[in-house]
Amino acid sequence: MSSAQDSQQRVTAIAAVVFIALLGIIAFLLYNKSQLNAELATKTDEIMETDRLQVELEKQYYEALSELESMKTGNEELNDLIETQKGQLGEQRNKIKQMIGSGKRTKLQFDQARQQIAELKGQLESYVVDVNTLKEENQALIAQNSQLASTNQNLSSELTSSKTVNESLIQAKENLQSEKQGLESKNSQLSKVVTKASVIQVIDVSASAWKVRKSGKPASTKQASKTDRLKVCFTTTSNAVAPAGVEPFFVRVLTPLGETIAIENMGSGIMKTHDNVDMRYTQSKELPYENGPEVGCFLWEPGSAFSPGKYSVEVYNKGYLAGQGEFLLK
Repeated sequence: MSSAQDSQQRVTAIAAVVFIALLGIIAFLLYNKSQLNAELATKTDEIMETDRLQVELEKQYYEALSELESMKTGNEELNDLIETQKGQLGEQRNKIKQMIGSGKRTKLQFDQARQQIAELKGQLESYVVDVNTLKEENQALIAQNSQLASTNQNLSSELTSSKTVNESLIQAKENLQSEKQGLESKNSQLSKVVTKASVIQVIDVSASAWKVRKSGKPASTKQASKTDRLKVCFTTTSNAVAPAGVEPFFVRVLTPLGETIAIENMGSGIMKTHDNVDMRYTQSKELPYENGPEVGCFLWEPGSAFSPGKYSVEVYNKGYLAGQGEFLLK
């Protein structure tokens, strides 16, 4: 009896130990399960947060790409800027993806990722401002170029009009110049006609030879070897065209060889004929002309011998031959 009791007690003790052990195992398993559940919940939250961040990142990125793409125009400079900005957004997106998917993720890392995504949006807004600024500048340049083109067109039109006016003025000037030359030619001809018409003709053109005696008294002679001086005279005629006043006359005394007798310190000089030819003269004489006959005389005493032969005397007025005569020395 006592042995049976001992055996029952041992069984009871063993059962109690086993039960306690089972309770410990169950408690451990429950604790371990709790820990696993907590870790699983954390992992699940991390995965869900990662997915949310990935979705938000992709949404922000592709919306940014779409907005930038919609801002493209036919302007090459603007499109190049947009492509550069798209590339920069892509680089930023890859950095954020790497941050989201790397290793063990903590709340700090998730917060940093959210901040980076927010900055991505801010970066897009900055890009949009840059693109719009460039657009406005391009539009301003286009407007300015349009205005310049309009101004150039107006200037070109004005230049064409000015050229036409200038050509007309040049032609008119040439016509006026031609008319002026014609008038000047006519005036010159008329002036010559008037001048010729106003030439005072002379008559009684004569020259007498004289010998000066020892007593100082002159005596007429016909001998060239005895001639000491010549007395040349002429008489003016009436000309209604010629105005009254002092009128100059130029006298040429020509030798038998046709040479003009001239000595500069005795009053000889050079005159211009009506056709602008230089002509040497012997002596000049000014007469007070009153539209009537006036006698002009001068003495020529060169102090040298005269040659025998026929001499000519020519009287000029206003460059025209007004009268002539001749004399003979033996």
